[in-house]
Amino acid sequence: MSYSSVGKKPFEKASKSSHHHIINDEVVQSALSNFYIPDVLPEVSISSLTVPHNSCEYSLKHVVAIDGGYTEIPLKIGYPSASLHFFQFGALYFKTEDLKNMKQQKHIAPEDMQKLRNIARIKLPLCTKGVKRKDCSSLTSSVRRSLFEFLKSENMGENSSLLDTLAWFVFHRYKHHRGVEEKHWNLASHPCNSDTRNVLLKENEMQNYTFSSNDGDIYLSDIFRLHEIIDDDLGASGISGYVTGLVEHLMLLHIIRSLLDKNRQTLNETIFILDRPTGWFGVTAGMHRLMLDLNNWLFENHNLFLIGLEKSGAFVEHASQIQSKMENGSILILNDKYIYSYISPGHEDANRPYASTSYYGHKIIFKTKFGQMYVASLPVKDLKKNPDENDIPNLHKILSVIESLHCDMYENSLLPIALTNKLVSLSAHPSTQILTNFAKATITK
Repeated sequence: MSYSSVGKKPFEKASKSSHHHIINDEVVQSALSNFYIPDVLPEVSISSLTVPHNSCEYSLKHVVAIDGGYTEIPLKIGYPSASLHFFQFGALYFKTEDLKNMKQQKHIAPEDMQKLRNIARIKLPLCTKGVKRKDCSSLTSSVRRSLFEFLKSENMGENSSLLDTLAWFVFHRYKHHRGVEEKHWNLASHPCNSDTRNVLLKENEMQNYTFSSNDGDIYLSDIFRLHEIIDDDLGASGISGYVTGLVEHLMLLHIIRSLLDKNRQTLNETIFILDRPTGWFGVTAGMHRLMLDLNNWLFENHNLFLIGLEKSGAFVEHASQIQSKMENGSILILNDKYIYSYISPGHEDANRPYASTSYYGHKIIFKTKFGQMYVASLPVKDLKKNPDENDIPNLHKILSVIESLHCDMYENSLLPIALTNKLVSLSAHPSTQILTNFAKATITK
């Protein structure tokens, strides 16, 4: 690494001739000879892989859209730097009939917007570098405790907290009859001692959502394993995406739980829209098994209308490439062979479906009768390597709702998601600057 400059002396420039040492190195040449770029397979006829969308009348009367966002706030520039993250999450409730009526109007009146009810807007500040809580000894413990207290205190207007909903989810409390293994959770690593592995958390040993341990207390929220990717020196910026995903999922679960407790019929009439894929990723990926358990229980005993939408990434780019080749009103159900051939080049695992360690739904590309393209994933009972339309429950009912909710505000946009994003998004300017000034004025040194 070259010397940098902080004074009058110049910075050290990189050598302009050292590359020949790499080119002439036999080890490097041998390593390169073992690399390869996967061949791009010849294009196939999209029409042979798609199925027509059977647009149908649906009994879904309610829409719940959930989204979240965050922004990094620099508190101290230079070395050592300090920063924190502000998170904001929102859930909006709509009646499908109200949305249909709004779409037919040239101008939306204020009284029409009042029909779109804000279920919740929740906020979370997390220290992510060079900052810690006064009652904690490290950045890791600060993040752990802040997340625990946030989930414990936030209830979205219900009697129970998000943390209680997490216990309901993890320990399968939605079932009347549970097996012994459904009352346990195996935590891969101890948050206070990285050398202690595979800690068994038993529901009957939990006190105030905390488990006692010789190495230190374990919070129920530690099952997300965020402590594994926090470095007390380098910071915790890497957890921001995972925090967003887990809170959005807990909001979804909290609303489902509330409907099961209060009005089960309404659950069968409600579609949930997530502004993310139906999956848990990274250190939180183990939670996808619990989602598959819940999927199966809901499909067998009630129903579940849920869709996750993607706005960016390889699948969205691919959808843009094939848009002109897909017929309007058609669905491309992505199987493993197609994904590994055209979207994510690599070797297909013969024994395991694509992303089976993180997803609880199958991916599709949907072109509406109006021509909009949506990359989505829908929950299933189990993942398959070559799924068809019968493997995705409620496929056509859900897509009929999605087709009816399109709007022209943005490219391939949905009105519920566009409005929910307005509720929670934080702009680079002026929001970030205002929040920076607010944080600096509030935090004590």
